[in-house]
Amino acid sequence: MANDIVTVPDNDSLKTIGWVSYILHLVVAIAAVVPGAQVSILLLLVALLIDFVKRDDAAGTWQASHFSWRIRSVLWAGILYLVTSWLWLLLLVPGWIAWSLISLWFLYRIVKGMVRMNANRPMDA
Repeated sequence: MANDIVTVPDNDSLKTIGWVSYILHLVVAIAAVVPGAQVSILLLLVALLIDFVKRDDAAGTWQASHFSWRIRSVLWAGILYLVTSWLWLLLLVPGWIAWSLISLWFLYRIVKGMVRMNANRPMDA
């Protein structure tokens, strides 16, 4: 056991990765609520991939909750968009309202996460 090397995650590195992911999420979230702004879903997928790949590196740190927070935010928003997509087919205005509310909710979650990460605080469960 004396030869076992225990690696401790670099908090600054994890925080930098967290900021990159949050900023990518933020760009997508702002584009979702600004009429006419279009951003590729590719940015969101890149951010989600970063979170899935680096989540294990953050295990046991206060930053682990941020990785889970971002992943849950994207997954729930995706589910909500899918569940309400039929509104666009039947009634344009309810679809627009539903998707606007989902987009605002997503933006709120990203901003809340950024504020807490800036304060070096974990996310609430």
